[in-house]
Amino acid sequence: MKNKIKAKNKSPYGWWVATLIERWESQNEDISNLNRRCIAWTNTIILKAKDREEAYQKAMEYGNLGNDGEFDFVNENSNKRYRAVFEGISSLLPVFEKINEDGTEIVFEEEYVTVRRVKSWIRKKEELEAF
Repeated sequence: MKNKIKAKNKSPYGWWVATLIERWESQNEDISNLNRRCIAWTNTIILKAKDREEAYQKAMEYGNLGNDGEFDFVNENSNKRYRAVFEGISSLLPVFEKINEDGTEIVFEEEYVTVRRVKSWIRKKEELEAF
């Protein structure tokens, strides 16, 4: 008997949010050294899929777009050649609300913390990334 998928793992409107992990790798670095430093990105995408399996597959395909394994970026300052490496998915979450052009909650986190801690998360307008 197949286990029933919990409601928290379903998207009623077919939208999903995935966080993808990608990094730069230079042509001459020691790939056996996992302590080497690199530039890395967390890329958050939203995608449409009928279920979590399809959402996972679409997120993986999206992450692999343009990652052909070639060292096709050259840093003009150092003349080093780099390539993008898609490491994988760190998060895949369903969106529980209908997408609305005036705003839709797509992801939430819940923590039990002090009010002081909550207030410390708030930034002034000019401190936000978009400004």
